[in-house]
Amino acid sequence: MKAGRSAAAGDKVFSGLALAAGAVILLVLAFVAIFLVVESLPALAPSFFSTQDSINSADTIWQYVLPLMGGTIIAAIIALLLATPVAVGIALYISHYAPRKIATPVGYVIDLLAAIPSVVYGAWGMTVLASLMVPIYGWLDQYLGFIPFFAGDPSVTTTGRTIMTSGVVLAVMILPIITSLCREIFIQTPKLHEEAALALGATRWEMVKMTVFPFARAGIVSSVMLALGRALGETMAVTMVLSPGIFTWSLVTSGRHATIPSEIALNFPEAFGMRQSELIAAGLMLFIITLAVNMTARWIVSRHKEFSGAN
Repeated sequence: MKAGRSAAAGDKVFSGLALAAGAVILLVLAFVAIFLVVESLPALAPSFFSTQDSINSADTIWQYVLPLMGGTIIAAIIALLLATPVAVGIALYISHYAPRKIATPVGYVIDLLAAIPSVVYGAWGMTVLASLMVPIYGWLDQYLGFIPFFAGDPSVTTTGRTIMTSGVVLAVMILPIITSLCREIFIQTPKLHEEAALALGATRWEMVKMTVFPFARAGIVSSVMLALGRALGETMAVTMVLSPGIFTWSLVTSGRHATIPSEIALNFPEAFGMRQSELIAAGLMLFIITLAVNMTARWIVSRHKEFSGAN
């Protein structure tokens, strides 16, 4: 009887602690949102304040924020397009193709890449990768210059510090995140499903398409969205690689892009008054983008949650 009472009391304590932890997360999120909204109001709605300060960075706050949002989203999309297929392929190789003596050290190396500080990636991108990308940008401009994304003045791209270089650096940074999560999900695929597919005459690749990918679909989406959040919020690596300037759709021209995190990192320490409100307003836009990305990911995952190893 005493054991039953103590177990019930333990359940109540654990339930209360779990509820408190969830409430703390919601409170922190609410406080962050309130802080961003309140501090950015002078820039978002200057007519409602008696201050005589005006926005210095542009005529309106949207003319200032939209190019930063564009640069942030473009860099993140480039990173996802480059990293996702490679990461999924590596995870599939480790989980279903590589022998254990190769899969184990490769897995350790992938996990080690995730532990490298972002400033190291930024220094590598600025000093090594940027110069290596210059001939590629010249080739893209020469043969694919009719596409607006690859059109640019080759004389301006001599440094290689472009939004595409930043996207490549971000791709390397988010690669271990997607790989590690997908590897763990692929391993959890029910063996009965795999063996049944092979017993019916499917090749290994057909077995992967019929059992592994459907089982791991929601997990792949979750890992990609988590990596997208990392790419959207990355600061130091992008700040060190990018050469900010006036926004353009060209991905191979230096001095034409900036992201919200890099803009805040470069200007916030010396900002005050209206300038500080402008930067916080940009941070509010990044907060909204990240929240929308996570809500979209949850919606996509919920559409495929009916598939599990039990059905």
